Amino acid sequence: MSDNQNLLAEQRRALILDEVRRRGGVRVNELTRKLNVSDMTVRRDLDALARQGVVEKVHGGAVPVVEASSHEPGFEAKSSLELGAKEAIARAAAQLVTPGSAIALSGGTTTYALAHRLLDVPDLTVVTNSVRVADVFHAASRRPGSREGAATVVLTGGVRTPSDSLVGPVADRAIDSLHFDLLFLGVHGISVEAGLSTPNLAEAETNRQFVRSARRVIVIADHTKWGTVGLSSFASLEDVDTLVTDAGIPEVLREEISEHLADLIVAGGADLSGTD
Repeated sequence: MSDNQNLLAEQRRALILDEVRRRGGVRVNELTRKLNVSDMTVRRDLDALARQGVVEKVHGGAVPVVEASSHEPGFEAKSSLELGAKEAIARAAAQLVTPGSAIALSGGTTTYALAHRLLDVPDLTVVTNSVRVADVFHAASRRPGSREGAATVVLTGGVRTPSDSLVGPVADRAIDSLHFDLLFLGVHGISVEAGLSTPNLAEAETNRQFVRSARRVIVIADHTKWGTVGLSSFASLEDVDTLVTDAGIPEVLREEISEHLADLIVAGGADLSGTD
């Protein structure tokens, strides 16, 4: 983590967060040496991370915020976080969709951002368990002068979660009867050990069904999701074909992820796709 004077603020803060979570706490003077930046810069970074609710400042440093693995933030609480990263990820993920595809979008604020980017892709069939995602396509179809080739949207049904996803047996049965070319999957957390995870047990089962029904699984997740572990794991990294993330993810994590995935797309940064 040395020689990082020229890191962008988001990249530097991702490195700090990873260090805090890995070690259980860090001191300001340790970070200044490792990042080769001033005390003032480190303190500003810690202030920013504390405002995001991912670290707690203590005298001389910071410790991780220990959030219950079963805590599920609502859609509105998550929608204002990492907006720039989510938009960059949505733009990159949209490039993977071809006209006429059958795709699935899970719930989440990043898939919501992606839905807006897919409105101009003709003849899509979109299966989703997200009320918010379905609303994006529905609102577009009702605008004056809406075009031919607008997406056909299938909303799974089910029980609504705090993140406005529909889950449970009704959703699971609907997904089980379908087959998708691409699945775009938002996640609560992602790590090498736990894979993909969520705090909601019913959503975990619905996501498992999504993964089983997809020919290609594409996870879209900003750098803050790395290292977060929810109550229930529903897929391993080996189940994922492509991860689309943002340039805030540190180089050391990119290398670690690339050891487990064939394709890593860094929106706004290097594409580390595999060759197979």
